[in-house]
Amino acid sequence: MRFILTLALIVLTGCATVPPSPPSGAQAPSGPRSAVDTSALSSRQAAQQFVQVIDRMEPVAERECRARSQGLNCDFLIVIDDRPGQGPNAFMTLDMDGRPILAFNIPLIASVRNPDELAFVVGHEAAHHIANHIERQRRNAMTGAVLLGGLASLSGADAGAVRNAQEIGATVGARTYSKEFELEADALGTVIAARAGYDPVRGAEFFNRIPDPGNRFLGTHPPNAQRIATVRRVAAGL
Repeated sequence: MRFILTLALIVLTGCATVPPSPPSGAQAPSGPRSAVDTSALSSRQAAQQFVQVIDRMEPVAERECRARSQGLNCDFLIVIDDRPGQGPNAFMTLDMDGRPILAFNIPLIASVRNPDELAFVVGHEAAHHIANHIERQRRNAMTGAVLLGGLASLSGADAGAVRNAQEIGATVGARTYSKEFELEADALGTVIAARAGYDPVRGAEFFNRIPDPGNRFLGTHPPNAQRIATVRRVAAGL
């Protein structure tokens, strides 16, 4: 495991935004494990907690990756994204050789309330790779571009209009199954976090603190209530 302070490679990503620090006076959810409230920790303690969670989560995520996939690179590279001016965020991407990168920025590390939340986010991002979401998203985008571009061409549109149609088709294609991908990552992330000894239901409490995207047409994320229900359902079956 290596930590890189500057993230230099960004490819097509699956992204999950995590909530900002809780407001003053907010209560951490109760639970039997990981009772520490990160909002009360110093920067040093939050960093130590991050390292501890990664040390437990990484081998479990890699084991699940090897067990559930064929031909995927399961050697996760954990990086810290220290670009300034960002809100709390985590994402998964690939380097030029196909190695999976799990990136967590400093505001995220400082803002999670407890180790269970951080573990759930780590599991969610690892699950995007295990489920091969980047490649599936690329295929969907290509299909959308070919279909809409072909229709535009058949209608007699000029080259510029065909290119515009291809771009629109790629966007629609990439987003068509994005909500399903997020729910798949929530489900598998729940398994990974639980097998590493964390409480994914408690970890998913952060959905109660972020804006609900609703169920918008071609939205990238499903409603928060649906995500929480997915985590609870999967956790109940473990």
